[in-house]
Amino acid sequence: MIRTLLINPKTGETTEGNWSSVQRWKEQPEWLIWVDLDEIRSEGEAKQLTEYFGIHPLAIQDAQRERHPPKLEDFDDHLFVLLKGLNTNTDSIDFATIQIALFVGERFLVTRHTGRSTSIDTLWKNCRDHTAPEFRNAMQLAAKISRLIIDRYLAILFNLEMRLESIEEDMTDNPTDELLLELRSHRANLKKLMRILLYQTHIFQEMKSDDGDARLSRYTHELTDVYEQTERAHSLARLYDELAADMIEGYLSLASHRMNQVMKILTIITAIFVPLSFMAGLYGMNFEYIPELHARNGYFVLLGVMAAVVVILLTIFRRKNWL
Repeated sequence: MIRTLLINPKTGETTEGNWSSVQRWKEQPEWLIWVDLDEIRSEGEAKQLTEYFGIHPLAIQDAQRERHPPKLEDFDDHLFVLLKGLNTNTDSIDFATIQIALFVGERFLVTRHTGRSTSIDTLWKNCRDHTAPEFRNAMQLAAKISRLIIDRYLAILFNLEMRLESIEEDMTDNPTDELLLELRSHRANLKKLMRILLYQTHIFQEMKSDDGDARLSRYTHELTDVYEQTERAHSLARLYDELAADMIEGYLSLASHRMNQVMKILTIITAIFVPLSFMAGLYGMNFEYIPELHARNGYFVLLGVMAAVVVILLTIFRRKNWL
């Protein structure tokens, strides 16, 4: 699907269309055009992007890849920014991503995504319905898209924070293996999220710090805002990863403590029954001339000795705080 949005920065007028809108845009040197593609379907479309907007063919190839780390590349008359956004069905830390490519020129923005993008759809609708602030250039549009992408990451992190608080309470009251498995799953997703956010933090840090590029120096505030939110999301992901790791360690320590308690009880029971088993085995041997074998009260004496052994051992264990 290809759609275009012509924006008149002076009047705020917007017009939806398709490739045919590009000619109208070229005839209006003050207008801004936003071209959104979910797929570059043919070499002809790739050539059109190069012909109309001067986009480098290698950048177009990178934009079409299903898997590619986020990157920033500076060309003579445009920027190429490749980001990872959340797919439209993601609302939890168990997330899936899509590739979002932005080609940002002075008067044009070309976006390409490998799946439906909620962030792009939201801004497109707001621009079309005039419910968004007026955008006077493509960089402002690109910065707003980037901010919406980061806001979705922040939303799932805030939801995870509440879930981790609930897990922490459950770990205290009733720790289970299911909670441990859930924490391990969260940690795996947080590791992946931190890797993505670290790439994107470096991208926006480079963009906001590039004082030598006049195209970027005019948008320091917008780029700083995106950078700060991306860095915040990365810091939160790292914090929650550490919290999940602490809870896992606490669970394992608690499980180890419980196991030690069980082993201590079993050891005490074994220590008590060893002398009793020895006496029972000694007088259970089938020898005819055992001195106490024919004693009238021998059985009761042996039981008394056994009971005394039990009492003495229990007393010793209690004094040593083993019970």
